[in-house]
Amino acid sequence: MIAVTRRVFSVASLAGVAAVAFPAVLRGQAKPRLVVIGGGPAGATVAKYVAKDSNGAIDVTLVEPLAKFVTCFHSNLYLGDFRSWDSIAHDYKLDAYGVKHVRQAASAIDRDKKQVRLADGSTLDYDRLVVAPGIDLAFDSVPGWSEEAAEVMPHAWKPGPQTQLLKTRLDALQDGATIVMVAPPNPYRCPPGPYERVSCMAAVLKKKGHSKSRIVVVDPKDRFSKMALFQEGWQAHYPGMVEWMDPKMHGGLKSVDPKTGTVVTDLETIKADLVNVIPKQMAGKIARDAGLANGTGYCPIDPATMKSAQDPNIFVLGDAAIAGAMPKSAFSANSQAKVVALAVRGELTGSRVFPARYANTCWSVIAADDTVKIGGRYEPKDGAIAEVEGFVSKTGEDKDVRRQTSEENMGWYKGIVADIFA
Repeated sequence: MIAVTRRVFSVASLAGVAAVAFPAVLRGQAKPRLVVIGGGPAGATVAKYVAKDSNGAIDVTLVEPLAKFVTCFHSNLYLGDFRSWDSIAHDYKLDAYGVKHVRQAASAIDRDKKQVRLADGSTLDYDRLVVAPGIDLAFDSVPGWSEEAAEVMPHAWKPGPQTQLLKTRLDALQDGATIVMVAPPNPYRCPPGPYERVSCMAAVLKKKGHSKSRIVVVDPKDRFSKMALFQEGWQAHYPGMVEWMDPKMHGGLKSVDPKTGTVVTDLETIKADLVNVIPKQMAGKIARDAGLANGTGYCPIDPATMKSAQDPNIFVLGDAAIAGAMPKSAFSANSQAKVVALAVRGELTGSRVFPARYANTCWSVIAADDTVKIGGRYEPKDGAIAEVEGFVSKTGEDKDVRRQTSEENMGWYKGIVADIFA
């Protein structure tokens, strides 16, 4: 790391802070430059808050090829007919805060030159870089499956056309159909997500009057997030429709065959009318190619700032980061982004930085007016982000409690997308 000389001057507007330090490397430069790769809940939030709260003192560029972002969170509700497609698709309105939106993909990061190369070959210089590329799917992690096979056995774990494809296939099923979900190994985006998806698909089948259709979950894990709550809900709302299989029950997944629609385990071959493969996941390619990930495929960070463990000028957050006890969720990403925004402004303008505090809540819809949640508060501790307080819905809760949780879920969505994109 290059040592940076600092100079100090007083700023009266910061109560209790007598002096503020500015990096000497920024002297003579019109504005310090922040480049943000990825316009999801993590990246878009950082870009917005740095631009807004620095009052134009930092040049902020968001690198995101999409003009409209479809949220992965609540996409299950679209599958289950609880939300419309338009309600989960959002325009970026960050230019109101001075954010420059470059609608290209980032193709490479040159950490020595502190440059981001874009798809058209042009480059962006940065003083600080935020990398929030989300996840990539390991298409080779399920034998017989591939990126091409996903057009037949959709994953729908990245929002957009895949989500619409899974919805079309689900709505076309006739009574007596078999759906097989291949669930992902840990760690992955949205731990309760696959099981909320099962619930939402079951809701569609029930609404259509299916009495013979079934959903089989072939899971590499022996337990999952909110397991007791989901299993209670499946029994209450969809009795006999959902069969969850852990490795002891299926013996291990051997392969899938898109041509025949079969899923082969050590113990049986299941002929399916619809197969939803959710594979192993890892940090987005741009982060891995830049050497920001370790052997897990995800990126280690400083828990106090979300700064990359590999580069002091780069922050990694959201699904791509190894965030200790925090799950990979939109709420987590948005919470981490606000810590990063403070840290970036502190480093580039000398503004006050407060100790990192993180939060998360994950809501899961089981049926109409039956929603459960899990969450907690987190702080840096012993080199990791640790949970300091947690909560989870209880089995056997009153219907009014679940209804209130459903309303809370919808209210949270409305609030967070406004916080991220508006």
